[in-house]
Amino acid sequence: MRLIKHNFERDGSGHVTLFPEEPEDMWYAYNLIRPKDLLRASALRRVTTESSTGSTSSTRVHTTLTIRVASLDFDPQSSQLHVSGRIAEETKFAKVGQYHTLDLELQRNFTLEKDGEAAWDSVARGIIKESCDPVKSADVWAVVMQEGLANLAVLTGARTVLRQRVEVSVPRKRGGRAGDHDKGLEKFFQTTLDTLIRQIDLNESKPILVASPGFTASSFQKFILDTATRTGNKALMAQKANLVVVHSSSGHLHSLNEILQTPEVMARLKDTQYAQEAKLMDDFMTLLRKDDGRAWYGPNEVEKAVEKGAVGRGGGVLLISNALFRAQDVAIRKRWVRLVDKVRDIEGGEVRTLSSEHESGKRLDGLGGIAAILTFPLDDLDDEETEADMSHENSK
Repeated sequence: MRLIKHNFERDGSGHVTLFPEEPEDMWYAYNLIRPKDLLRASALRRVTTESSTGSTSSTRVHTTLTIRVASLDFDPQSSQLHVSGRIAEETKFAKVGQYHTLDLELQRNFTLEKDGEAAWDSVARGIIKESCDPVKSADVWAVVMQEGLANLAVLTGARTVLRQRVEVSVPRKRGGRAGDHDKGLEKFFQTTLDTLIRQIDLNESKPILVASPGFTASSFQKFILDTATRTGNKALMAQKANLVVVHSSSGHLHSLNEILQTPEVMARLKDTQYAQEAKLMDDFMTLLRKDDGRAWYGPNEVEKAVEKGAVGRGGGVLLISNALFRAQDVAIRKRWVRLVDKVRDIEGGEVRTLSSEHESGKRLDGLGGIAAILTFPLDDLDDEETEADMSHENSK
């Protein structure tokens, strides 16, 4: 994402113009745009005209529209973002109040305006900063396969996306017909390699995880290197150091979660955002199993821990899912923004916003979307809530 211009007022209102450059940027836009925002972008609108004779004709025209956002629809596989709402500024082709859906496009500016108190809060500004950072965590490619099936996925700082699925029929090995199996397997490997080359930039140096049950992954690695040698493809041969062969229970995409937890993969990905967040969740779960009062989850329990100063300097970590910030209720969003600001700016603790599209974020969502590692143990935070509820009932 490229930041074209921005103007933030002291009261938190303001606008920003952004230029999405790659599919991942649409995910950031999805987390940035909220209902009631004003969105201005290029549009294709159907216009009906009537001639002097009374006949009508319909044409589609390119124009620029501003809508008051009502809803968003994001397709994670195609990285397409559709934003619907009522037109807020009249144009030659549209009247105020009419409905329109803007399809945000790559390589085209869009302008987002937020009004109201603290509309551009610290979380929204953080999304802009992260999305426009030129040194964002490098992508990691993964080929999860078994004979006849390969899933090509890309792991970014924010999510895991299936880019292509390859299926080729590979005959089983039967007595006297091993040649058919070998030919089918070679065709499968060639199709998978061709697909992979179309997806990746061979001039970049990024890890490529190759995983399968049995020896399919190692055989595919050998096929890649043999092909590079035979064809004299130096760029492909240069990927040798990036290939990481690991075992998986199946060739289906869900096996990627177990692959990413293996020590050899975590060692290769140690500098990526994914690995750092996965380690924090592992650390949290380890403390939770110890049950020593240093790990708590759930909205009320974590808020109490923060109030007591237990999520601050010296090891305090707040883990929060980005799904919480997509709440349509402004009051709910402000609740979590205040908590993040208090931990980071006042208490001096670490704040990690986990993507709900990554395994670590999904694990956190299963705990209510929020958890904390404390600097000192606190006991019975959940009992305090129960006692408060009981006293409230008794007072009725």
